[in-house]
Amino acid sequence: MPRLLTLYLAKRIALTAMLIETTLCVPLVMTSLFQTLPAAAVRGGLLVPALLGTLPTVLYLALPMAVGVAVALEFSRMSSDGMIAVLYSLRLSVWSLCAPAIVVACAAVGIGYWLSSFFAPSYVGQMHDVIYVIRNSLNHRMLEPAHFYTFDKGARTLYFQRWRSSDVASGMFIHQFSTEKNEEQIINADEAEFRRNEQGVVIVLNHGSIETLPDGGSSIRNANFEQYAIPVDMQGAGGLPKRDWRGVFELPFGEFFASIPIAAWDPRGYAEWMSEATKRCAIPLLALSHSLLAVGLVLTVSAATGRGSAATTSMILIIPLIHVAILVGSESLVRQNPRLVIVVALAIVAEFITALFLIWRQNADFPKVKEPVAAPAFASG
Repeated sequence: MPRLLTLYLAKRIALTAMLIETTLCVPLVMTSLFQTLPAAAVRGGLLVPALLGTLPTVLYLALPMAVGVAVALEFSRMSSDGMIAVLYSLRLSVWSLCAPAIVVACAAVGIGYWLSSFFAPSYVGQMHDVIYVIRNSLNHRMLEPAHFYTFDKGARTLYFQRWRSSDVASGMFIHQFSTEKNEEQIINADEAEFRRNEQGVVIVLNHGSIETLPDGGSSIRNANFEQYAIPVDMQGAGGLPKRDWRGVFELPFGEFFASIPIAAWDPRGYAEWMSEATKRCAIPLLALSHSLLAVGLVLTVSAATGRGSAATTSMILIIPLIHVAILVGSESLVRQNPRLVIVVALAIVAEFITALFLIWRQNADFPKVKEPVAAPAFASG
């Protein structure tokens, strides 16, 4: 196929794939986030970290399906317009017709491996940080009035009556136990302001009183104050609070393959690692297998003159079904039994073999044109 035509068709397939990827991923991610995150989390500014923690993973998981559907749509259009018949008339083989799809698919495979091995692991932890903040109420703008909240493993209890602004509350009540002073404190304040710094949050209490009871004592000391500050380990200006654990899905390429657990010692961890490894290694490769299968299906079902376009359109649905089946197998089956990774691998190999067989069947075998033989000249006279 001429280079200019190859680049033109590859550009059309790439733009269609980008459009499908955008229209698929953005609504899916936003709908999932708004269903998962409470309204208070959105008000607390946790939407952007959750989006960054979710979108890269969804991008590389959906990219092969977007490329496969884009190839199927483009070849279906070429078939219905009679373009494939024209290319056949130029004595081009079906392997030449596959060149634009293979170029885009190979680029998608490279992008998918970069997303799955480096980009997504760098940001996926932010979503789990957001979940950690939500479960432990570590964002002060998520706190609801007239609710009791416990922090520091029950050592501190916080309650307030209402919000005056996004950072100022009224009617604050705090009950805490100080291990350093070995005493119990009950603090009441008319107003409390939450101030973020790089390390966390400082609660500045205004116009209140402190009741102190030493551990094992019986006398209570009372003191009034105009302003009193209490540091709290919550989400500060420096970023989300860090968790005390790190998942295998957060490890980049080198650390990930160096951290494979021993199946006999940690079967659960080994199953989780195998599931993540299957997704990282197998899913990006589906961009090439889906593209080849799309070409084979379209050329097999549709006629070169454009007839049978309705059947060609129905073939497009096969790509998402195969992709979802392999993705579910990588996520669920391998997590339950790591040995089932063989089933996923065989499914991908079967897709490759089927695609190559369908394309091979459509490959035209043009016989060589024999040069005409000149008729013998008869001698005159």
